[in-house]
Amino acid sequence: MTTATKSNAKPAKKSPAKSATKAVGPDAVTLLIDDHKKVKKLFKEYEKLAKKDDVDGKVEIALQICEELTVHAQVEEEIFYPAARDAIKDDDLLNEAEVEHATAKDLIAQIEEMSGDDPMYDAKVKVLSEYIDHHVEEEETEMFPKARKAKMDLEGLAVEIMERKEELMTAMA
Repeated sequence: MTTATKSNAKPAKKSPAKSATKAVGPDAVTLLIDDHKKVKKLFKEYEKLAKKDDVDGKVEIALQICEELTVHAQVEEEIFYPAARDAIKDDDLLNEAEVEHATAKDLIAQIEEMSGDDPMYDAKVKVLSEYIDHHVEEEETEMFPKARKAKMDLEGLAVEIMERKEELMTAMA
């Protein structure tokens, strides 16, 4: 009992705010990178189903990809990008990211309206995959390191992102 009391008291003396924040979970950059990994995995799954000519399976995965990307783009645009724009002062980088989002959204809309057996379906999903790979590469090698260096409140943004993602996913269901 004495050990438990001592170990409880020490972290509180060091920094209760930091301890509480750390308990929340990953920071915003980590959350966004996790989204990138999830979508990359879905694209690989799509490729396997496309090779098997599993139309229903690939449509299901493609729609899941579209939903994930739509929610991800929205939370970046509403929460992460405005904070990054203020903190890192690189309008060119943020403007390019927003243009890339617009193009991805256009492809997503086309995919969502198509039939899985359309001869252009696989091509559009492939182009979306390549486009997202490019976008992710820029975010992870340029934007995210600048965001970390700028000492943004990434933990606070993570909470906002998680809450907004939950709202958007619920609304889409």
